[in-house]
Amino acid sequence: MSRGMVERLDPASASFLNASGLAKASPMGLGLYRIEPVGKVGSVRTPTVQLDVRPKDRLGLSRLLFLLSYAGDQGFRPDSVAAMEDRELWSALAESLAQLAERALGRGVLQGYRTVDEALRTVKGRIRISDQISRRPGMLVPLEVSYDEFSEDIAENRILRAALERMSQVPRVRPEVLSRLRQLKGKLDAVTRLPAGAPLPPWTASRMNLRYHSVLRLAELILRNASAEAGQGKQQTAAFVVDMAQVFEDFVGTALREAMAAYPGELRLQYNALLSEAVRDADRLSVRPDAVHLLGGRPVVVYNAKYKAASDLGASLTADHYQMLAHCTALAVPTAWLVYAGSGEVKLRRILNTDIDIVEFPLDLSRPPSEILASIAELARQSWGEVPTRPLTSPAAP
Repeated sequence: MSRGMVERLDPASASFLNASGLAKASPMGLGLYRIEPVGKVGSVRTPTVQLDVRPKDRLGLSRLLFLLSYAGDQGFRPDSVAAMEDRELWSALAESLAQLAERALGRGVLQGYRTVDEALRTVKGRIRISDQISRRPGMLVPLEVSYDEFSEDIAENRILRAALERMSQVPRVRPEVLSRLRQLKGKLDAVTRLPAGAPLPPWTASRMNLRYHSVLRLAELILRNASAEAGQGKQQTAAFVVDMAQVFEDFVGTALREAMAAYPGELRLQYNALLSEAVRDADRLSVRPDAVHLLGGRPVVVYNAKYKAASDLGASLTADHYQMLAHCTALAVPTAWLVYAGSGEVKLRRILNTDIDIVEFPLDLSRPPSEILASIAELARQSWGEVPTRPLTSPAAP
């Protein structure tokens, strides 16, 4: 769906669709609704309705998960998250989670040490003196203690159990896949259930939990981007919604920071700089490019990421170039790089009556992850090659 469509919906499904943030459903009368995209991609499902909004260029699930994973974890490798390609997103997610969970739990449930705080009548581990004094002044027992326990009830298993529960609640998952998900969750029944809306517990990748790495990355993506619950009338509903513009911006920033680490200086994301002078701080205008590379504390190159292709029908890059011109002016940088999602050739535009160049750099997301990262490395190489050797004037700090 790219430009909207008219469909017959029941009020509950229309309300859920609007609440999901994936699309806007506007009533037209006689049970008909106009459904229009709002810049997000994903899928919502109820017992009677399924709506899919796909990324442009038919970006597959594996590629989408790669972008999400890399943006969320710097240094994440392209082969760390795998997904079954399927025309239907929910089937692909459910099957992928089941396969990765079966692989992770094939040798049994992972165990590890966790810190337990308890009040006991005997000393175990160490006594928490401050808690003992504040909670039980003048009392010798019970004692407030902390100790390490070797258990299955660790962050990795809590995350995995929550993801298996989430996918088990998605309506119309194939019965055989649903059975596998429930069997896998049964292996984790001794693990504490994460409360709804609770933040995901932190975990650290190590040799000890290596077999869990892939499934945990997928599980975290499901828990952060998908919801599944009993809706009105106890009907199950599910939504997987992501903002592709934000995903693309985050991915480019993270991958570019890694690539630019090979060159002198430092790359900063979401860099703030002043655009205008003013007597009062409240009257000052500022700019915030997606990424700026600094050398000796001075900006030398600026980048913006846009999830749209220059070749898109009716698309205009004029506003983006205005923005890049403002960034160059504020930062005293002669060249800006506009990274957009799509295929095509690198194009340089010299802005009239200035010494400023804006380079349009396409990033083809339909290519394999290794080639996408190679393109980012090439962006770093080319942009570093444009860094001027003449002294630059440092822009005013915000």
